[in-house]
Amino acid sequence: MISVTLSQFRSQQSDYIAAAQREPVEITSRGAGRRAVVVSPDFFDRALQALEDQADIRGASEARKEAGRVSHEELIRELGL
Repeated sequence: MISVTLSQFRSQQSDYIAAAQREPVEITSRGAGRRAVVVSPDFFDRALQALEDQADIRGASEARKEAGRVSHEELIRELGL
């Protein structure tokens, strides 16, 4: 990951946005530490998908623990299939 100060980012914004297509660019500022991270749209989309997948996995795991489970046959009957 590339790390730059906010003032460096401001002065060479297009260069750092181009660099973010290859690797994340961390933007820092004195006193506030890490302010932002610039990433490519592809990286962002993959990260968001991974988070959504994890949420789905957690939800499925919790659903399996619930009482009153319905068998496949019962579900088919209920849905009229």
